[in-house]
Amino acid sequence: MRELSIFIDESGDAAFQSDFYLVTLVFHRQDEPIQPNIAQYECALTKELLDTIPFHFNPLLNGQDDYKWKDIRSRKRQLHAFRIFAERLPIAYAAFVFEKRSRVTNTAQLTRAIEADVKGLLQSKQAYLQDFDQVKIYYDDGQSIVTKALHLAIEGAISSQAAVYKDASPKLYRLAQVADYLCGIELTAAKYERHLETRTDVEFFGSIRNFKKNYLKKIRRKRLN
Repeated sequence: MRELSIFIDESGDAAFQSDFYLVTLVFHRQDEPIQPNIAQYECALTKELLDTIPFHFNPLLNGQDDYKWKDIRSRKRQLHAFRIFAERLPIAYAAFVFEKRSRVTNTAQLTRAIEADVKGLLQSKQAYLQDFDQVKIYYDDGQSIVTKALHLAIEGAISSQAAVYKDASPKLYRLAQVADYLCGIELTAAKYERHLETRTDVEFFGSIRNFKKNYLKKIRRKRLN
């Protein structure tokens, strides 16, 4: 049976307390093994005396949660290791950036925009999706409006017989962590482009030129064509 996995993550809050809301989809053909990539990544972490904890972009940058007791040098090395891991994976991705107070000004508009954009992408890739007998959707059911929008979009573009929904806790799946990483990188790109980068962004990525060269351009080679 030919199977496709789609890991979904979001960044931002639906209550409009941030400038952007992002939704990222990571596509992986299950006949393309990623376990060697995971083993290589975890071996590199061990060799560098870094933790093999689940990757989480925002807490890593801000020194929160599992990264609370890590100094910035260690966190930069952790980010670098995950960047290399993500860039080497046999995946594709799509990211949707919703700028608040411009295209979407309330939660209802945000829900409709997410549904329309995700559904539009999936419908444009019908030939690609029809190559698979089953499409497995991995999402942790984060924010309710996103869950609703994603279900409407997916069910409107993929046969209900082909789509299977699974809980995607980042603690269980490295690809869920990759979706989180991609949300973080695309959000950082949006901030740099609008001159909204924070001191933390600059501390980790440097100038917009360095960010694009070292992070953005490399991972965008993975964008779904």
